[in-house]
Amino acid sequence: MNSKSIPSPSVDTEGHPINAHGGGILHHDGSYYWYGECRPPGPASQNALIGISCYSSADLIAWKNEGVVLSVIKDDDSHPLAAGCTVERPKAVYCAHTGKFVLWWHHDLKGWGHAGALAGVATSDSPTGPFTFIRTLKPNWRMFRDCTLFVDDDSSGWLVYASDDNATLVINRLSDDYLEPTPIAYRAFSGRFMEAPCIFKYDARYYLIASDCTAWHPNEARSASAPSLAGPWLEHGNPCLGPGAEITYGAQSTYVLPHPRNPGEFIFMADRWVPERMEDSSYLWLPLTFRQTVPIQPARPLISPPQD
Repeated sequence: MNSKSIPSPSVDTEGHPINAHGGGILHHDGSYYWYGECRPPGPASQNALIGISCYSSADLIAWKNEGVVLSVIKDDDSHPLAAGCTVERPKAVYCAHTGKFVLWWHHDLKGWGHAGALAGVATSDSPTGPFTFIRTLKPNWRMFRDCTLFVDDDSSGWLVYASDDNATLVINRLSDDYLEPTPIAYRAFSGRFMEAPCIFKYDARYYLIASDCTAWHPNEARSASAPSLAGPWLEHGNPCLGPGAEITYGAQSTYVLPHPRNPGEFIFMADRWVPERMEDSSYLWLPLTFRQTVPIQPARPLISPPQD
């Protein structure tokens, strides 16, 4: 299946709108699992009132609703997951060392707005949950906001997150069970103010897609690559092509999915946010390819414009 044949998803197998915003996809044992923010109907709120949802698919086209795999706590305001906290950009990976599924997200305590800037972590024996909440924390005592997870070819786990009031990206190696940040942490793009990071690998090189910090308003995407997660990182500019490239076609990056059956093909996943009614935010999936534009530099990632 060519990545260009995969349409942007909108509804699940029962015809209901997919509610998995700011999420990412885990491919495991031949199935895909999509985790995201489950937003309630009604006027927009940054508060988590439901939790993290999961959808499963065999072909990236038909998505079955697996329900809420991590729920907020509605009867205990003292719990870190109390309804009204902030749960954003959940990402899940499988840990081969333990046989567990591990979920991380950006977390803020109820009533704190974005002042807390914490990470949340949970685990499960099944990709469809339920996930058991472990704790919230500040990795290496650093501010933690938009985030993603990356598992390298050697099974090492990495946590990538915006820190220092979004001024810096931190690339933090995780413990073998993926539950703890280790002291191995690299600071990247100091002073560049990036959100919505996506890390992936192509041709033995690490690539980043991210956005500027303009809240819910779309902006020009950014791209970069490096021979190692430690850097040095080379910026490649806006990866988007064609009309609407200057605002990422009205969307913001959330994940880059490699196609397991077609090496070298990727799907750029993004959210088209509707700030007034977050549940109505939609998804944009586009082909991401590579092109050698400068002979002495690595290939650039390029995102094709939507056809609608």
